Amino acid sequence: MANVDGPPITAVGMAALKARYDHLLGKERPEIVEIVSWAAGNGDRSENGDYLYGRKRMREIDRELAHLAKRMKALRVVNPAEQPDKSRIFFGAKVTLTDENDNERMVTLVGDDEQDAGKGLIGWSSPMAKALRGAEVGDLRTVRLPGGEKEWEVVAIDYS
Repeated sequence: MANVDGPPITAVGMAALKARYDHLLGKERPEIVEIVSWAAGNGDRSENGDYLYGRKRMREIDRELAHLAKRMKALRVVNPAEQPDKSRIFFGAKVTLTDENDNERMVTLVGDDEQDAGKGLIGWSSPMAKALRGAEVGDLRTVRLPGGEKEWEVVAIDYS
């Protein structure tokens, strides 16, 4: 299912994409097909809201299914625990950082499909992840953010 040299994703991220695909294909799409079939049997389709909305929603689901299938095929599942050099920041690293005001922040470098800044999950191709790649504990890295540059010191790296 996964590519050997595609963009990285964790096993948890891949499972979430697969769960979304299975939900759309196995539950949501069949429900919409049933509504559209029922609505089509009610006569004039041009003014039938259930029919028109159902057809529109089915197209949206089909587009998302195609996107998810293509994405899952392209992605490469990476297990961070198998990282040979655990002294540097690579994909899957849980990193503790401090800024110049000693504010601490923890981030995990994950695939772009599973990023969620609010949960500290930073996408692999984000500016912060790019700045942190290859860093060791004690390194200072400058990150260019929309609000300007910010310097972070790497305090800890964990791959558990």
